[in-house]
Amino acid sequence: MTDQPGRGRMRRGIRILLILVVVLGGLFVAADRLAVSYAESQAADKIQSAKGLTDRPSVSIKGFPFLTQVVARDLNEVTVTVDNVTASTGGVSTDGSDPLHVARFTADLHNVRINGNFSSAVADTATGTALIPYSEVTKLAAGQLSGAVSNVAVGYGGTTSSGQGQVKISGSVQVPFLGSQQVSGEAPVDIRNGNSLALSLPYGVGRLIGGQTGMSWPLTGLPSGITLSGVQATPQGLQVSLSGNNVQLTG
Repeated sequence: MTDQPGRGRMRRGIRILLILVVVLGGLFVAADRLAVSYAESQAADKIQSAKGLTDRPSVSIKGFPFLTQVVARDLNEVTVTVDNVTASTGGVSTDGSDPLHVARFTADLHNVRINGNFSSAVADTATGTALIPYSEVTKLAAGQLSGAVSNVAVGYGGTTSSGQGQVKISGSVQVPFLGSQQVSGEAPVDIRNGNSLALSLPYGVGRLIGGQTGMSWPLTGLPSGITLSGVQATPQGLQVSLSGNNVQLTG
């Protein structure tokens, strides 16, 4: 004869055990999410302080569970977004470095290995974008064309027949016997040597200022291992693509 009371007690025990597992699992998830939220907040504060940023960056640490990633000192993926940051370019100022305003910078870092005291890290791979407003491109172009072209303006020039974005450059040029003449035209923008923005000059503009064909500006201050992989002219500004391997992230 089957021991019905015994089987009932076993079923109740199993139910209690399952409830405990669910509760403990829920507590672990809650603790894990609290830990990742705290870590994201602390990372954002540290980046803002270290870089002297006006706006607080957004930091998102992905992957679950987070606590085991911390123990292993290896984060699966970290996304950092910063508004209103300043980079620099090799320019015409006396110290050879002109400030460059970046409206928004976003980086996706993969397999981020943290050192023993969590003060620095290395990302196996990284991709990102930087949005440079046309007001900044105008400033750079005006600096290089100073003395040859006045009232320089750079803006969005629409797309080519193949759908590639381009910029429009305009300005005033002094022409012998004709005086000041307004010139303008569309031109492509691209990446040179993996570290410089290159802007071609429309044929008419270049011919009037001695045959100059274009301008370029190296971007400095990027983390070690990061290169410029592409650029697209958009209505909002130049959208620069970034990529890298073994990217060094200092504290």
